[in-house]
Amino acid sequence: MSFSLGPMALPVAPVVLLGAVGGASWLASRLVLRSAPIGGTQAPAAMAGNTVITAAWLGLLVARLVYLALDADLYRAAPWSAFDLRDGGWHAPAGVLAGAGWLVWRAWHAPVLRRPLAAHTLEASSAAIGLGTNQAMPSVMLTELASSAPVSLAQAARGRPVVVNLWATWCGPCRQEMPTLAAAQQRETAVGFLFVNQGESPAAVHAYLASQGLALREVLLDSGAQLGPAVGSQGLPTTLFYDARGRQVDAHFGVLNAAALASRLRQLQATR
Repeated sequence: MSFSLGPMALPVAPVVLLGAVGGASWLASRLVLRSAPIGGTQAPAAMAGNTVITAAWLGLLVARLVYLALDADLYRAAPWSAFDLRDGGWHAPAGVLAGAGWLVWRAWHAPVLRRPLAAHTLEASSAAIGLGTNQAMPSVMLTELASSAPVSLAQAARGRPVVVNLWATWCGPCRQEMPTLAAAQQRETAVGFLFVNQGESPAAVHAYLASQGLALREVLLDSGAQLGPAVGSQGLPTTLFYDARGRQVDAHFGVLNAAALASRLRQLQATR
């Protein structure tokens, strides 16, 4: 989900997607150059590379707009959050179709592009679709903050759809999104919320919750900070969404705004 780069943690998905698009653009250009007659210009090669990049931008735009259209009711209360791309709200199938449609249109009008575009843009589409996860809930032992009793993540889930939030008191983005998650826990009855603190003492967690006036239920301690590496995340906040069978159906690295959280809860409840 994320990887460390010095003191920062970056999400994997956009990095992989950008790499795939860049690689597809370069390969398409190289294939045109390889098939061009000796002494020919480099214009067709540049056209091939630019066509791939344009398809990627068009696909991202359409993916975002379709996502916002499907969840328009959730963004109506805070329309400015539609511009917060950190929420990870994209409709990948729509984006892939839009990008592929642009490539087909360009190849139809420029025969020299047909072979390179067909040969080297599938990797970008695969990256866009294949970044989802369907992992099982990891077997990590935690401690209940309220009772100090040991409990596994699966035991804490209790056969419910759950939102698992990995956080720490020193994490600024965690503190930013915590009121949104706390309000959702109070409001939602069909979904559980597990707040898994990473590596801090019970006293530090109690002090933080009291100072912020957060009446959270189901706060768990991960004293060894094992859950993040178990799910492939090297940074905070990380939020995981599991269905009632313990399958991960979505995940997000970074701050979740209220609309993005509501959208994911809607999808999670549909899996029951």
